[in-house]
Amino acid sequence: MVAFGGWDMPLHYREGTLAEHRACRADAVVFDVSHLGAVEVGGADAFDRLQRTLTNDLGKIAPGRAQYTHLLDDADASVVDDIIVWWTDVESFIVMPNASNTDGVLAALGAPSRDVTGDRVMLALQGPHARRRLEAVAPEAARVGRFRVTALSWNGHACTAAGTGYTGEDGVEIAAPVEAAEPLWDAVVDAGFVPAGLGARDTLRLEAGLPLHGHELGPGITPLQAGLGWVVSWTKGDFPGRAALEAERDAGVARHLVGIRVEGRRPPRAGLEVRVDGRPVGHITSGNFSPSLQTGIAFALVEPGLGEGAAVGVATNRDVLEGTIVPLPFLSLPSPG
Repeated sequence: MVAFGGWDMPLHYREGTLAEHRACRADAVVFDVSHLGAVEVGGADAFDRLQRTLTNDLGKIAPGRAQYTHLLDDADASVVDDIIVWWTDVESFIVMPNASNTDGVLAALGAPSRDVTGDRVMLALQGPHARRRLEAVAPEAARVGRFRVTALSWNGHACTAAGTGYTGEDGVEIAAPVEAAEPLWDAVVDAGFVPAGLGARDTLRLEAGLPLHGHELGPGITPLQAGLGWVVSWTKGDFPGRAALEAERDAGVARHLVGIRVEGRRPPRAGLEVRVDGRPVGHITSGNFSPSLQTGIAFALVEPGLGEGAAVGVATNRDVLEGTIVPLPFLSLPSPG
């Protein structure tokens, strides 16, 4: 167990991170992601408040769907948090911030909004066989479409499921009342899901090219620098950070996020300097050993002129790892259902 965002979280279970990673790529795992925030936003003006606060355009979706979006700092357009919104009913939304950002997101959304993080458990069922295994436990949840949201009853408990996740694999996330936590966990484990912890969650999301707040997103990092311009709607009206982001869009970014694959198994760690011909050009934001590729991989923020195929070095405390800028995601995965 390790401290994470104010929670005690499992780094790994009995079999270890590598086994959990491989189980997700080959079969199905369950993550307890109850540390993710949950803010209920409702009322006749809920849609408008979210539109004014977040970057993406809810008008592109409808009730019963989910959307990835950002909350920006108004001064410099850096990403205060990256968020999933579940549109559960016409005037009802569940906004899911990262673990330590819930209070800030709650304040930005204003009243009436309610923090319900402590009222529910969230389980992420992920992997190519996740839906088949979940069919025996919660068939309605197993059939929810990709980025769709559905209400269901499980053993008399009112639950919500969405076709979302953070591994690059197909899967479902289920929010259930806290009193259903243990029986639901036991049911999915009995159905063949392998329990997985933070270690595998990190290697899986890294291979899939998915950013982590506090690393690829956060203070000083804008959606445009992170290569996530598609999360920003320029046609829906104003939102915090829009003016600063427009200025950066027009001037061009001073750095951008890339993927680096190094030679050998040593992982390039966050904070290490990236060099070209001995000259500093940026730094690693996240890095790890890829169990699927059997080599070290990393995200890095580097000068905008550097693109795919460029040779780079990653300076460690004893030598320089040779690497290449590669396309993201690092691992080609089947399109989720």
